[in-house]
Amino acid sequence: MTNISLEITGESYHHEPPNDWKTYFTFSTDHKVIGIQYLVTSFIFFLIGGIFAMILRGELITPESDLIDRTVYNGMFTMHGTVMLFLWTFPSLVGLANYLVPIMIGARDMAFPHLNAVAFWMVPIVGILLISSFFVPGGPAQAGWWAYPPVSLQNPTTHLINGQVLWLLAVATSGVSSIMGAVNFVTTIVKMRAPGMAFFRMPLFVWAVFSAQIIQLFGLPALTAGAVMLLFDLTVGTAFFDPSKGGNPVMFQHYFWFYSHPAVYVIILPIFGIFSEIFPVYSRKPLFGYKVVAISSMLIAVVSAIVWVHHMYVSGTPGWMRLIFMLTTMFVSIPTGIKVFAWVATIWGGKIRLTTPMMFALGGLIMFIFAGITGIMLSSVPVDIHVNNTYFVVGHFHYVLYGTVTMGMYAAIYHWFPKMTGRMFNDGWGQIHFWLAFIGTNLNFLPMHPLGLQGMLRRVASYAPEYTFWNVLASLGAFLLGMSTLPFIFNILVSWTQGEKAPNNPWRAIGLEWLISSPPSVENFEEIPIIISEPYGYGKSEPLTANLENHTTLNDPE
Repeated sequence: MTNISLEITGESYHHEPPNDWKTYFTFSTDHKVIGIQYLVTSFIFFLIGGIFAMILRGELITPESDLIDRTVYNGMFTMHGTVMLFLWTFPSLVGLANYLVPIMIGARDMAFPHLNAVAFWMVPIVGILLISSFFVPGGPAQAGWWAYPPVSLQNPTTHLINGQVLWLLAVATSGVSSIMGAVNFVTTIVKMRAPGMAFFRMPLFVWAVFSAQIIQLFGLPALTAGAVMLLFDLTVGTAFFDPSKGGNPVMFQHYFWFYSHPAVYVIILPIFGIFSEIFPVYSRKPLFGYKVVAISSMLIAVVSAIVWVHHMYVSGTPGWMRLIFMLTTMFVSIPTGIKVFAWVATIWGGKIRLTTPMMFALGGLIMFIFAGITGIMLSSVPVDIHVNNTYFVVGHFHYVLYGTVTMGMYAAIYHWFPKMTGRMFNDGWGQIHFWLAFIGTNLNFLPMHPLGLQGMLRRVASYAPEYTFWNVLASLGAFLLGMSTLPFIFNILVSWTQGEKAPNNPWRAIGLEWLISSPPSVENFEEIPIIISEPYGYGKSEPLTANLENHTTLNDPE
């Protein structure tokens, strides 16, 4: 496979190099600039969503609703979930993939650079729509990030422009942006790999992104269409989902979850790819079962299309359908279990270096295993019905979304930070960040499981006094988790501006991104590499390429 980007787009790749910080506020078509634009923008929204979360936990530290108005609370938890999903997890992972995928496959840029830039600039529009909803009559949407009708069809303000309308416009815009990105990623990976880079020579991060973006292509149109149909019901009086006019509100749940459960794999698959890149580097061992791990990513993408109804066990779902989707949901544990086994086998017996990236990756893996156990519990019909709509579900979901995804993103940022900036971060501050985040995550979300088993419903601003102890622990964990971002922000800002100059390959890692300068040149490669071996050859005497100098001493595992 040759690099044929110019034939695809007809565009020149002579970008202006990012000379200063102002470049990141421009319409750039350089995939590296766009990647950092995504990462920084999404992290700003991550902080906003985190502030919302701490306000919610401040309310829940006492049984009474005594901090904020209940209407404000409803809008706050809706915006917290929406911002964290549509403006943090998706954009941050897309940003990382934007930066790394072209370099990892030996390309000079994405297949469609201008489409790539347009997709990014739609993200701030989504953010503006959501934040502006605080200033319209009635405030932001209050139906939760799932926006189930008929609750989401209520408009007590009678104003055409209201929080729910802006929410739907934001979700639809986000969907269009993500579909554009998915087309770009799939085309880039299929058509622009360097000579010699067969599919089974691609890094597993690329495999993970490829699988995730295929899910986007097939699943995201359903959510986007559902959001548009709900918008029509709310604004022009159609009756797709309005039961008072003969519509079917359960149908919206099908539209929503047909994408929104596979979306969990869109989020988690790139994190799996990050783990697969990090564990071999800091264990100094080849990745165990490379081809099987690669295939498991595609298997997850396929199975993800037939699991969505497990979110609807209590929505009038017939018994035979419950049984089918319980089995398909449980089946997902097989390819994910393959990955966990491969990571543990890779680490086992290795010469482990507990640097900040490795600590975050290990912490993310530990919490993913716990989330997987509770996920299998929730796939079971009797258990799911018992804990449906309780804090058990919230705890499980946040172990996935924060315990695994955000911890994995921190691991990736620290690992590739020297490559992106040409500077080294302070590992001591990184370790402080890890322990605050790890302790805060478990203190915040672990108490939610006994709360749910005892019957505490989610999305409530007040609760029975017997739930106080666990809620106090969860709120203290939330505040600690919020504080954990402070050493990260300090470390990144100081290191980016004043940190020690980074060598091209500070971790002695194997991969195309480590064979070029830090940060990479505008065109990535002076000469397109020719790939002659599989990745992850730690301890082997096999060079990765035939025409680029390999800076890694493969025979020396340290």
